[in-house]
Amino acid sequence: MYEFLLLDLDDTILDFKLAEKIALDQTLQSFDLKPTREVCARYSQINQLHWEMLERKELTREQVKVGRFNMLFQEYGIQADSKICARRYMENLAQGHYFIPGAREAVTRLSKKYKLYLVSNGTADVQLSRLNSAGIGKYFQKIFISEQVGADKPDPVFFRRCFEKIPGFERRKALIVGDSLTSDMLGGKNAGIDSCWVNPQKKPVREDIPVTYQIGALSELEDLLEAL
Repeated sequence: MYEFLLLDLDDTILDFKLAEKIALDQTLQSFDLKPTREVCARYSQINQLHWEMLERKELTREQVKVGRFNMLFQEYGIQADSKICARRYMENLAQGHYFIPGAREAVTRLSKKYKLYLVSNGTADVQLSRLNSAGIGKYFQKIFISEQVGADKPDPVFFRRCFEKIPGFERRKALIVGDSLTSDMLGGKNAGIDSCWVNPQKKPVREDIPVTYQIGALSELEDLLEAL
């Protein structure tokens, strides 16, 4: 049924939440700031807010990088240079990788049966460094990172530019798989392709964003596809 699988990276294959926490801890400590659980949780909320604004084209990528630290520091009365902190954070985030359990094995198996393409909204330098560290780039036919593509998920322009570079591409044979409703699932809707939501926490579906399938982890995808 499906031939082309478009896989998201963060919190679909690699554990971004863990990577984010480690990078944020390292960054704040380098500025002699205490990375309390409350501060880290609030940063994560602010970061999500900024990325969603980027998806809606309300902010640029550079505004996201610095703005999230500006907001955090303002809320907690922290005296630190947001631009320097943002740069240090990105450097820390680019180091290493952390797989979601079963995801590496799933990618390996899926690559033997389907044509895999990576579709990520992350920053190019960071994502490519993490992919290289994880050693999974070889399983993908092509890697599409929004900063390089020139558009972000869920913009249909992002997908159109990706599709143009996939030999023999057919929408009816394509499936996007990811953890984000607002970038991956909405992106699938905008691009006219089926979608599979990686939803381990069983969050409710939004009425305005259709989802074709749901799974709890990428490790479940192969069985789902085989059963179709």
